[in-house]
Amino acid sequence: MERPFSFIENNFLAGRTFTSWSDLNQQARQWCDRVNATYKKHIRAIPRELYAVERLHLKALPAWIPEVYRLHQRTVDVEGYVSVNSIRYSVPVSWIGRRVEVRETRDKIEIELDPRRIVTHVRALTPQQQRITLAEHKPPRGEGVKRSNPHPEEEVLLQAAPEIAVYVAALKQKGRKVVALALRQLLRLLQEYPREPFLAAVRQASQYGLYDLERLERMILRRVARDYFLLRETDTDQDD
Repeated sequence: MERPFSFIENNFLAGRTFTSWSDLNQQARQWCDRVNATYKKHIRAIPRELYAVERLHLKALPAWIPEVYRLHQRTVDVEGYVSVNSIRYSVPVSWIGRRVEVRETRDKIEIELDPRRIVTHVRALTPQQQRITLAEHKPPRGEGVKRSNPHPEEEVLLQAAPEIAVYVAALKQKGRKVVALALRQLLRLLQEYPREPFLAAVRQASQYGLYDLERLERMILRRVARDYFLLRETDTDQDD
């Protein structure tokens, strides 16, 4: 594979000068014609003459124009669907939680997990908020989609601090962030700050219905600063 490159670099490019890319390309064509007109031992023929004979038997490949598409990156939701333009398209339930690549063409939606696993839907335009489910993606009768807990952070939070269960439930319903991101941030606060200031801030936030986690973190920091960073007053009456 590397021999033709080495041949060109050492026989055509070495020591050659040119005034422009067009000039270089013209010199390359002339050099290739000259080289291909010489006898080659490894093929026992002259390449130009051999090509003239083979050309009579060659067939032109049909022109192939790739289909125009819009590319999306999506994560399969907990029900086994991928949303494109507010329309949800089904995929196998084993793809739940996996990252997929979506190609949206004029007539179809292609959802690819990997080169060997691709799901194709007919593209729908209206109505929005609908769900399109292929027959092979429907669970057998009597068996729904087994929904494992989509938020492992919630389990960790409740195991580490069961007293905040009410706040966690309210945060999932009333918080403005994506639930997974909110739970992840709340878990970070629990892990990074002392337990007592964290629980005290959560109790106060729950009392007043505060679910802004940036504000909750400031409340924790105020308690940490007050309880853990007390400065001892200097005794000004000490003798020199």
